[in-house]
Amino acid sequence: MKKIAAFIFARGGSKGLPGKNILPLDGKPLLAYSIDQAKSIKRINRIIVSTDSEEIAKVALKFGAEILMRPANICEDDSPEFLSWKHAVNYLNKESLVTNDAIISIPTTSPLRSSLDLENCLDEFEKYKPDAVVTVTDAHRNPYFNMVEKKPNGEVSLVLDNKGGINRRQDAPIMFDMTTVAYVLDVKFIMNHNHLFEGRIRSVYIPIERSIDIDIDLDFKIAELIIDSGKKNAVK
Repeated sequence: MKKIAAFIFARGGSKGLPGKNILPLDGKPLLAYSIDQAKSIKRINRIIVSTDSEEIAKVALKFGAEILMRPANICEDDSPEFLSWKHAVNYLNKESLVTNDAIISIPTTSPLRSSLDLENCLDEFEKYKPDAVVTVTDAHRNPYFNMVEKKPNGEVSLVLDNKGGINRRQDAPIMFDMTTVAYVLDVKFIMNHNHLFEGRIRSVYIPIERSIDIDIDLDFKIAELIIDSGKKNAVK
């Protein structure tokens, strides 16, 4: 694979955990984890933080990333991530900076990923040439067994009808949770579609201990505990 641009999409607004993208985790802003992890990948030659926040931009510059200011109208709570991807690719096209067929998105919300996780995603894309590569981990629940939806009358039923008589979680089809560890995205696919699963998608498995997705304060505290535990084990 040719050199590839890494994008980190970090907007200023976050209702679940205000100021999330630059909160200090083990003494370092959350955003800095993604920047440093991108720096460790030789195939990545540019690291661009896409944001609507001047405060986030300052932190990104401090840790060595470029800045792409994103319009406010695609930084709302309900703005699809796909619009940010399109904005990023349009920027590269406008500046005549597209040098390969894909970009990699490295979200701030998965600071416990490893460099190997990113390398594996790039390898998967290079080998199979899909429209996108996503990351997955073991599912906490299974729609065939212990996920329910509420009906208008207040009753609940399984999300997927269990006509096969599945009575144990182990007997249900294997499911995965998507993670925010990384996305590798075909540039042409982004510009010609509006939803990730309109394309041919492959996945890379991430162990659950590296797949935490920080969305609320509890997630942040869990990440802190995992980091602290790793430090304690390292000195034993």
